[in-house]
Amino acid sequence: MTKKLALVTGGTRGIGAAIARKLQSDGHEVVSTYIGHPESAEQFSKETGIKVYKFDVAYFESCQSAIQQIEKDFGRTIDIVINNAGITKDRFLHKMAVEEWNAVINTNLNSAFNITRNVIEGMRKNGWGRIVSLSSINGVKGQIGQANYSAAKAGLIGFTKAIAQENANKGITVNIIAPGYVGTDMVKKIDPKILQGIVGQIPVGRLAEPSEIAALASYLCSDEAGFITGATMNINGGQYMQ
Repeated sequence: MTKKLALVTGGTRGIGAAIARKLQSDGHEVVSTYIGHPESAEQFSKETGIKVYKFDVAYFESCQSAIQQIEKDFGRTIDIVINNAGITKDRFLHKMAVEEWNAVINTNLNSAFNITRNVIEGMRKNGWGRIVSLSSINGVKGQIGQANYSAAKAGLIGFTKAIAQENANKGITVNIIAPGYVGTDMVKKIDPKILQGIVGQIPVGRLAEPSEIAALASYLCSDEAGFITGATMNINGGQYMQ
């Protein structure tokens, strides 16, 4: 595969960072975005040489101006998009504030439109593109206390199926990765007893490694995966099987 320009949202920590590193090792030019944890973003960029851009994916105008700047900086249009940015604001629905609902929907779902809308025309013109969005096991099966998060992650699946059909004849594939519990810093901070209970529900008996999610993303972004589109790839150790 010829070198492509890849954009990974939320790509300086956790799963996003692992995907960015993997795409870089595949030979692509990679750009990562962030909004919080500037120290982590700076350290990530220093370690990898990957250029990072700070902007809020929850807002269309922010994405539009940032993508225009990225494409100007690299002198080409974006070929690969990983919609990975996400937050949680967990609470039972009867106690959930409208701000908690909107924040999660905007960052986890609307962001996929905000980013994809600003790259899709370039991909169609070039006759090639790869779009991979990170859903979740809880977007597939639902989860108590996560009405906002589950709705957003399920919405990504419907969004993906629609634009996969719209763009299949333009050499563009659009797919979902739905991870289970992954051994990121965030998950490892869960109370050990609670985490032990979570692992006990996973048939393979462990958390996923971020590199395992990254390997799947890498494949879906390759030429070899050109016949896979509109798919939801569950990678959860057998915790939930469709």
